Amino acid sequence: MLSKNEKNINLFSSKYTKNVDIEKPLNEYPRPIMERDNWINLNGRYQYAILPIDAGLPLKFDGEIIVPFCVESYLSGVQKNLSPDEKLWYQKTFDWITRDVQTVTILHFEAIDYESEIYINGIFVGRNRGGYLPFSFDISSYLTIGKNKLLIGVTDPTDTGFQERGKQVLNPKGIWYTATSGIWQTVWMENLNPIHFDTIKIITDIDKGVVRINPIVRTTENITCKISIQDQKKLVADLSVKPNHFTEITLKNCKLWSPESPFLYLMTLKLYVGENNVDNVKSYFGMRKIAIEKDNYGYPRIFLNNKPYFQVGILDQGYFPDGLLTPPTDQAMIDDILIMKDLGFNMLRKHIKIESQRYYYHCDRLGMLVWQDMPSGGEGYIGNIMAFVLPNIGIHINDKKYRLFHRQNLKGRQEFESNLNSMISHLFNHPSICCWVPFNEGWGQFDAKRIAENIKKYDPSRLVDHASGWHDQKGIDFNSVHRYILDIKLPKKNMNRPFVLSEFGGYSQVISSHVWDEKNSFGYKMFETKNSLSDAYEMLIREQVIPLIQRGLSATVYTQLSDVELEVNGVLTYDREIVKFEKFMMRSLNEQIKKSL
Repeated sequence: MLSKNEKNINLFSSKYTKNVDIEKPLNEYPRPIMERDNWINLNGRYQYAILPIDAGLPLKFDGEIIVPFCVESYLSGVQKNLSPDEKLWYQKTFDWITRDVQTVTILHFEAIDYESEIYINGIFVGRNRGGYLPFSFDISSYLTIGKNKLLIGVTDPTDTGFQERGKQVLNPKGIWYTATSGIWQTVWMENLNPIHFDTIKIITDIDKGVVRINPIVRTTENITCKISIQDQKKLVADLSVKPNHFTEITLKNCKLWSPESPFLYLMTLKLYVGENNVDNVKSYFGMRKIAIEKDNYGYPRIFLNNKPYFQVGILDQGYFPDGLLTPPTDQAMIDDILIMKDLGFNMLRKHIKIESQRYYYHCDRLGMLVWQDMPSGGEGYIGNIMAFVLPNIGIHINDKKYRLFHRQNLKGRQEFESNLNSMISHLFNHPSICCWVPFNEGWGQFDAKRIAENIKKYDPSRLVDHASGWHDQKGIDFNSVHRYILDIKLPKKNMNRPFVLSEFGGYSQVISSHVWDEKNSFGYKMFETKNSLSDAYEMLIREQVIPLIQRGLSATVYTQLSDVELEVNGVLTYDREIVKFEKFMMRSLNEQIKKSL
């Protein structure tokens, strides 16, 4: 493992740190929604250099870095900040052996923050902008048999730019966290036939008992696709279809997906050119329906599979002390989901971060609904009066006033919308995702009503929280309120939309030896013991939350799953060692909430 000094052991480690395989970290298949048998993991040891931004290609390197952990993280082995006027370089040598002239090699990057340029054997391959989404290049023509060199250059303006960055800042404090620069998700390759599946789009309809599948291939000449669908080990469909078109497949007595019963149909797709099988992928889907309907008392509610369903959620920012935005192991993500399920939560709000596809895969198979935020951006953050005071006295600013929301930059607005559309397309097939959240608390917000309507046109199968928390534009689908410190109250207006408490709580406790910085820790309401913390939480739920359910409250999102750096308002400590609350109490209250409809 990496060398540690005594200070680093507590400050930069989690319960998973000792289990990280430095030679091949995160060695699980990175794209389970579209899986192939053969792939090459390029995670592990790279050479790195940090140079002035205009210095050109590196002539020498500073040392070793462990990918895919960002340069600022402990697990990278570097733990250095990258300033906006610097460029981070990575180099790795890998072997490549071509199988035949019909093979193409695709190089995948699951996420690099923020702007990257890729070279193979000293030749420029391509460039990418954006810190949260995957991208790839066909590198076949750049490769030679035997040893090859991959070189990657990355720049990151962090909070000096307009790009999406979530809570990353150069100077962490309070609710703002250490930046994540460079490679922070898996790097991998696959060798394919030139004619192969690019992607698959899956749409389910439980009312008709059908699934619509569109296998997308870049050619239409002499190709067919064979699809087989299994109900566990039982074959329920087997047919040939035409790629690049939706085919509707009826599922007799279809089994539905829910957090209580996360049933997934398994699917295999085989691509043929004439009679030659050129590509095979494995996938899956869940039959579920999310909608808004009125209940028996006339309140608009969230319905799951045509029944009222209260979503008891928790805010999940996805940070770890050792890997920052990158989980140290796959098991770390699984455990976060399972612990929250055990505590009675049925929904996670993935807060201003896009995870690797394995996170959503685990939510799909384990049974956890997800509200997916778009990472926030813009040139700065709105001030305290606009951000906190005005919304809490019922004043919501029109978000076409771009200057007030630090959104004057047209290029920044265009890039945000482009990346938002890419995020939705990228995650479209995951049944766990039930709601898109384009804007949070007015941060970088603009044209939220129009943007939400565009999301709904592209994806009518999910809900949209168009302006979560503060500057409501009377858009779809929710009357979305955040409440910290102040009492939770029913909105006086706009009850034609479901009322959701999309952030609340934030009750905090500092636990010595399990905290980032004991002296400077931050929380909305601080408690000294597990008993006092748990008692306060119970009072909050019983006195302020449960009474509102019969009056229209339809979902809650408690803040938050774990501590994050200076924020100590987590149900779990940052190192994931301790559950701060009384488990039985929290589980019992969450079950009571679900039954209060």
